[in-house]
Amino acid sequence: MNDHSTPSIAYFSMEIALESSIPTYSGGLGVLAGDTVRSAADLGLPMVAVTFVHRDGYFRQHLDPAGGQSESPDRWDPQARLEAVDVRTEIEIEQRLVRIRAWRYRVKGVGGAEVPVYLLDTALEENDERDRGLTDSLYGGDPKYRLAQEAVLGIGGLTFLRNLHEHDVGTYHLNEGHSALLILSLLGERLYERLAATPTEADLEAVRRRCVFTTHTPIPAGHDRFPYDLVRSVLGERRTILLANLGVLENGELNMTHLALRGSRYVNGVAKRHSQISQELFPTVPIKAITNGVHALTWTSQPFAELYDRRISEWRRDNLYLRYAETIPIDEIEEAHRRAKSTLLAEVRRRTDVALDPTAMTIGFARRAAAYKRADMLFWDLERLRAIAEGAGPLQVIYAGKAHPRDGEGHEVIRRVFAAKAALDPSVRIVYLENYDMDLAAQIVAGVDVWLNTPLRPMEASGTSGMKAALNGVPSLSILDGWWIEGCVEGVTGWAIGADASTEAGAAEESAALYEALERVCVLFHSYPELYATVRRSAISLNGSFFNTQRMLSQYALNAYRTEGIIAAG
Repeated sequence: MNDHSTPSIAYFSMEIALESSIPTYSGGLGVLAGDTVRSAADLGLPMVAVTFVHRDGYFRQHLDPAGGQSESPDRWDPQARLEAVDVRTEIEIEQRLVRIRAWRYRVKGVGGAEVPVYLLDTALEENDERDRGLTDSLYGGDPKYRLAQEAVLGIGGLTFLRNLHEHDVGTYHLNEGHSALLILSLLGERLYERLAATPTEADLEAVRRRCVFTTHTPIPAGHDRFPYDLVRSVLGERRTILLANLGVLENGELNMTHLALRGSRYVNGVAKRHSQISQELFPTVPIKAITNGVHALTWTSQPFAELYDRRISEWRRDNLYLRYAETIPIDEIEEAHRRAKSTLLAEVRRRTDVALDPTAMTIGFARRAAAYKRADMLFWDLERLRAIAEGAGPLQVIYAGKAHPRDGEGHEVIRRVFAAKAALDPSVRIVYLENYDMDLAAQIVAGVDVWLNTPLRPMEASGTSGMKAALNGVPSLSILDGWWIEGCVEGVTGWAIGADASTEAGAAEESAALYEALERVCVLFHSYPELYATVRRSAISLNGSFFNTQRMLSQYALNAYRTEGIIAAG
């Protein structure tokens, strides 16, 4: 808890990645949330964070020889890792009283400041059996389960902070729409204070002054919606009437994003292009842009951290100092990368018994296995890929990533990667590593030679894996979408697949552009290693110094939070 000297920020997120051994995250949204609270601690911002304990984790991934994925719970014991919090709260769901406890994880910053993260938990004996598992599964269950979860997060999370005596919260930051029912709860408090039944515009404005909303989804289908009858059953008649009065029950359903937009004073997308797309989706609300970043201290490998400590000693306190990476001798950049690559290839051998070639150009593709990310785009033309490896120089690919248990297309993408692996061997060696988590991600982003990203535009709201790679001198080869539109300086920080982010292109055209770019990169890597190393260095100095959560959170403090005293507190 903070010292109450300044108004604090309460950061609400369905998932927050704290560390690999606490599996409370599924992918980019959770990792971003974790990086956000880590940078808040580094900056000394007065923040508290609220999320779920997710006792079943996301899941343990099992891949058969053909790439078929199966799953098992990644069960963990919060009592062994977290501090119990004595404070309890309760909410009503389906006319039942659901009691909530919490666990605390302390995120410590580089200067010693702390941000407490509270992980809500309904696994209590006094709860109905149906409610004990509401905080167990991440993105699991049916719509009723999901709506009940979002009630626990938004409504229960707010009342928990109240009971914890966090009365001085100045700003509630909703990371995606899962916690939007917090707005409903704040409005209910306002009406209770006035002994009123119907909200006025002044009531809504008072709530809006306290809320900030970050949207991460660039397509309408990605926003949570719940049918009216389910809303009334789960939330009750009084809350449903209040939602109707707010005008967010549309076409017989509750749209959580519309609720968040209606109740927030500041709304932002997570990259410049994403904010433009979001503005088209929601034209009645101004949507700003604050491009995502990554926590530099978390994602910089040991060899590069030691190099920066020696050459740019201020970088841990102020990530902008990474701009001076341009002054680091090339041979020291190369040596740090050689060490990181050696560590990665040793881990690959330990996991798979496959000995990859340390001299081959190693491509990294590791992220959530969703169809739109197109992990299999590299294999559009196997003969062309084989010819590049034989003509330009040897290359190999390291894959990792989980498909959601109910995402059939994602499962099929993994199987296609395995089929290409079998067809290309031994001309192009490919490995797919199971159980992608924070620890494995840190090794992959540091140890590969180029980071491949092939999303279907405009589906990549931001993307952060390439930012992590840049901190370790690994340039990106990517379709111009998300953050890469801002981060790509062609041939300087990496390379674009295709020339124009606004140009529509078919799959065959995009694949041809991928192979053309890949061949140029492969020739550069093998035939002009010193020139390739300058791209490594520029990726650090230009992308690493900017695309970090220290810069991102400073922008939130200046533009979104705007609470008196908060900048000085940072």
